[in-house]
Amino acid sequence: MQTPAQNAQLALLLEVAGTPKPGNVDRHRDLTDLRFEHFLAGAVGAQRGLEMAQNGAAVGPSFEQAVAEMADQGGGNTQFGALLLLVPLVRAARDDLTKPVVEGVVEGTTVADAAAFYRAFEHVDVFVSDPPTELDDLDVRRGSEAIPAIEDRGLTLFDILERGVPGDDVAREWVTGFERSFAAANQLADANGALSERTASVFLSLLGDRPDTLVAKRSGEAIAAEVTDRAAALADRNAVQTDRAAVDAFADELVEHGINPGTTADVTAAGLFIALEHDILEI
Repeated sequence: MQTPAQNAQLALLLEVAGTPKPGNVDRHRDLTDLRFEHFLAGAVGAQRGLEMAQNGAAVGPSFEQAVAEMADQGGGNTQFGALLLLVPLVRAARDDLTKPVVEGVVEGTTVADAAAFYRAFEHVDVFVSDPPTELDDLDVRRGSEAIPAIEDRGLTLFDILERGVPGDDVAREWVTGFERSFAAANQLADANGALSERTASVFLSLLGDRPDTLVAKRSGEAIAAEVTDRAAALADRNAVQTDRAAVDAFADELVEHGINPGTTADVTAAGLFIALEHDILEI
């Protein structure tokens, strides 16, 4: 039986192996500066941070460690958002991987966890929106320089992420008890076909359910909504199994235009982990 940390690494590997995932790196598609093998190396690099969470370390330091070593490969940021979901899920799996337990883990984070989260931004380049002027001292891109402001305001990591809703759906998972992640796990169990196809189908379904917040930040809400509508139409007819060519064409088009639904991939990875921990996936 695999440990939670091992299942988290496996979830990262299965996520990137899911094919086709429109706009994202998969087995058949690389981005300009981000390749399939970078994701494999990132998943391996995250091991020690995930093991820290599994062994009871606090969420913030575990996340910082996972990110620091995830980023120690040529692609840089491969799985920052996914690790922000997986670390508290791994920590919760020490007791019982249920929504109430995960909620307790994230709501119990501290100011020190928030400080570690900010330090993690010094290891990797993460696309974030500019904060309101009055919150400029809390801009995550300031890294360690923002820690005095966090401490002065007594902000926990949960507080920081709560401020990211509704603009960031990784943060939204923290606030909603990982609602979509648990739903994705159930979808994976109910899907048909090889696991790579099931992963791709669930990714497409998630993308068709809500506009990807990374796409909205980078390309605008109108583009994000259009991508969601097209994904929903493909998901409704189970196109990964019934019309692979149509999904492949959609995937190629998004890559060509630099549209990367990375947040949807993060939630997919979290769903894979939950499904693995609940033993509802056969591998």
